[in-house]
Amino acid sequence: MKITGARNEPFSAMRRRALIQAGAQLPSAGPVDSTEFLGIGELEMTPAVKAAIQALLSEIDDLRGEVGRLKGRLAEMEDLADRDALTPLLNRRAFVRELGRIRTFSQRYGSPASLVYIDLDDLKGVNDRLGHAAGDAALNAVAERLLAHVRESDIVGRMGGDEFAVILAQADQQTAEAKAAALARAIEAEPLQFGEWSAPLHISWGVREISADAEPEALVAQADAAMYALKRGRKSA
Repeated sequence: MKITGARNEPFSAMRRRALIQAGAQLPSAGPVDSTEFLGIGELEMTPAVKAAIQALLSEIDDLRGEVGRLKGRLAEMEDLADRDALTPLLNRRAFVRELGRIRTFSQRYGSPASLVYIDLDDLKGVNDRLGHAAGDAALNAVAERLLAHVRESDIVGRMGGDEFAVILAQADQQTAEAKAAALARAIEAEPLQFGEWSAPLHISWGVREISADAEPEALVAQADAAMYALKRGRKSA
């Protein structure tokens, strides 16, 4: 918003226009405190004084706009800092931060929540057979299928490499295990299509109900251990 007007305009009128442009609701007529401004009477408002104040108001408005733009840019940068570089998911740092927040909420309100840790099986085989671009496509396919089959209140992140994690709100251990099995079915329902080639997707998973007696990184390690136990059990079967 630029404050513009004639140099010999009464300062009360200048103030009225500035306030209206700023969104203030004013009477349709009549001055706004027209007798003085900062102790300076209307008759003492020389053209030079009015021009200086007018320029100051314009500069303040410019600064306000710049602050708004900087805040918007900062928000964008913070969002980018939380995002995984490859997939549309949170990165590990942001996910662990959210895990801590959910743990605090669950402790305070007695609301259950669980962590599901997921490993994409044989990603190396996909990379070796079809190339790293296919491996990246497999990781994105898992990410998209996870997002498509969780609620808005749930949180999905990529923990690095071929590992993912999901925070399930309002889910105890039993509920989370059933949901994890459903997520596995959804991910494995269709093979990855990559050009003329296709490759099946398989995952291993582990569940840990979120409790107040474990730090976020400890919860991740426990769910990770449960996932590897399942993976070892499959290999030995």
